[in-house]
Amino acid sequence: MLEIADPIELERPQDKLIRRLCTTLSGYLDQTQIDQCVHAYEVGEAAHAGQFRKSGEAYICHPVSVAISLAEMRMDANGIMAAILHDVIEDTPVSKKELAEQFGAEVADLVDGVTKLTKIDSKSHAETQAENVRKMFLAMAIDLRVIIVKLADRLHNMQTLGVMPAAKKRRIARETLDIYAPIANRLGMNNIRQKLEALSFEAMYPMRHAVLNNAVKKARGNRRKIVDIIESTIKNRLEQVGLNCEVAGREKNLYSIYKKMLNKRISLADVFDVYAFRIFCDDVDTCYRVLGVMHNLYKPIPGRFKDYIALPKANGYQSLHSILMGPYGVPIEIQIRTHEMHRMSESGIAAHWLYKSDDDKAQKFRDRANEWLRDLLEIQKSAGDSLEFIDNLKVDLFPQEVFVFTPQGAIIKMPRGATIIDFAYAVHTDVGNACVSARIDKQLVPLQTKLENGFTVEVITASWARPNPLWLNYVVTAKARSGIRNYLKNFKQLEAINLGRRLLEKELQAMHLHLEDIDKNKIQALLQVMSKQSLDELLEDIGLGNKMPFLIAKRIAQDDINATVKLDDNDQAQKKPLIIKGTEDMVITLAKCCRPIPGDSIIGYFNPGKGIVVHHHECRNSNLVRKKQTNWLDVEWSEDAVGDFPVEIRIEILNQRGSLATVASTISELNSNIENVNVVDQDDRICVDLITLTVKDRVHLAKIMRRLKELSIVLKITRVKA
Repeated sequence: MLEIADPIELERPQDKLIRRLCTTLSGYLDQTQIDQCVHAYEVGEAAHAGQFRKSGEAYICHPVSVAISLAEMRMDANGIMAAILHDVIEDTPVSKKELAEQFGAEVADLVDGVTKLTKIDSKSHAETQAENVRKMFLAMAIDLRVIIVKLADRLHNMQTLGVMPAAKKRRIARETLDIYAPIANRLGMNNIRQKLEALSFEAMYPMRHAVLNNAVKKARGNRRKIVDIIESTIKNRLEQVGLNCEVAGREKNLYSIYKKMLNKRISLADVFDVYAFRIFCDDVDTCYRVLGVMHNLYKPIPGRFKDYIALPKANGYQSLHSILMGPYGVPIEIQIRTHEMHRMSESGIAAHWLYKSDDDKAQKFRDRANEWLRDLLEIQKSAGDSLEFIDNLKVDLFPQEVFVFTPQGAIIKMPRGATIIDFAYAVHTDVGNACVSARIDKQLVPLQTKLENGFTVEVITASWARPNPLWLNYVVTAKARSGIRNYLKNFKQLEAINLGRRLLEKELQAMHLHLEDIDKNKIQALLQVMSKQSLDELLEDIGLGNKMPFLIAKRIAQDDINATVKLDDNDQAQKKPLIIKGTEDMVITLAKCCRPIPGDSIIGYFNPGKGIVVHHHECRNSNLVRKKQTNWLDVEWSEDAVGDFPVEIRIEILNQRGSLATVASTISELNSNIENVNVVDQDDRICVDLITLTVKDRVHLAKIMRRLKELSIVLKITRVKA
């Protein structure tokens, strides 16, 4: 006789999962909301029908597993529905509009925020992933639940990575370590971060993981007795002083052990010399009392105490950390925190966001998370492309903080290694763009100065100031890097437009025309022929050397815009020279071969994409330029040209002690700065040097050379013109 199988045994995996999800949801949602989640499951199961994961299970098992993780964190009903449906837009014909009609706009927006961009035209997988992360952050700025759903999604993907090819495992694990684990850390979600790191470590380095795991198990058995003795001693001392606290030994995770061994180049034995314990208290006051008791029980190691309660980390983490010298001469790490702080350290943004807390601490944490997202939004707006955004994001995700003060006493957290420029941009982008110097503790310091804990920083700004491209070598924060790049990019564009307008006006004046007098319809027709959206776009192209100004002027002067441009033999002779003021440093470049300065006879040529390159008339390279009649132009220095211009001189001096110092001090006395000194020839009697110095104009250079000739040690001096 056939036995009828128990119906439970025939139950599909997805049925077990949805039942488990409903059981978890019943602990904090009402039945109506649970029914909505079940409806989302039914829609998701129908949409994913016939789709299977590489493991062989029905695809719907994945989104339901993600929803279970979020339910354990008490995610609200809309978040749970978004988790169940998070792949339907990407992997099924269901559209965002259909989701909005069935489940509301909020759920549809959450799903869309998690959805990857499937139709993006990218050159590489890295660019595709970068664009996906960028889109996710934009959605995060609207609703933080997007990243919580995404992190739960990534966690389940990592937990089911076993069936993937080795190369794909490593790629996904690297992406998780680079982006998602640091995001979880930045949002204070320590529990998810540790799980992501552990799974990524195992996927990237399976052999190292196995060896280290076995070694840790052996070490744990040998050291258990010491841990028990220390834990018992701590509990007894707390009981003696009447403090009711919970004590727990803290297990170091494998990835943190591996990182410490790798970064500090130490053995496993050295890592395990630190025994870690956590003490949980009922309130903040008790935390500080426990700290005093611990410092009385074991001697603290100087410089190894950190108060993250008074000065929380950027992700909201709070705790007292102290390293003590314990029994047997081994160091002990003690972490003291309240139960609420511990919940916060494990769940981070989820602890306050998902529980819908309305207290001041919850609001303060949400504000901190939103402030970080606002900074990211500002960065993404000015990022040139998705890969640049990801580079900036990675910089922002790995901070080791220092705390500095504004002159008003406000505390600002900066990553370790940050400079005055980083601080200025942290205060406000406009402050960063206009900073010229700063005071630290009332002492003037250069902008490249690195910040240290406790500095009081006052930034000095000027209305004429602007960012220097060299700042990119000093800054470490994403906000500063993005702000500088964005300003320089826009500033170069503005300078190119202004130069293009001057060049076009100059050509038109030779034809007795003015740009403002040209019929707008004619300009519009020209733009259409040139495939330009605006006049500024055309002028920018002229300023950058991509379009020849006299050809554009000739086309405007002709009756038929579309007609071929006809050049007269005397076209070049009719033109007036372009006046160079010396302040157009973004689109007018002074050639380094001959280093022209105000007062020199000069010539310029168009370098596509960069603008105009100016040479000295006597420069050998300018002879090559003259042969290209279509892309060179006459230029002249303005009578009121301003700035410090580099020039190179060749000087022969007696090879004796102090000769070069005498030359340098003479140059300095005449208000010139030496940029570079290169010794080109030297023997026992004579030394030949090439010196690059800055001057105002030819008159200034002549004064310097005259004064140098008067020195007894100077045998010969000439200017280098290539």
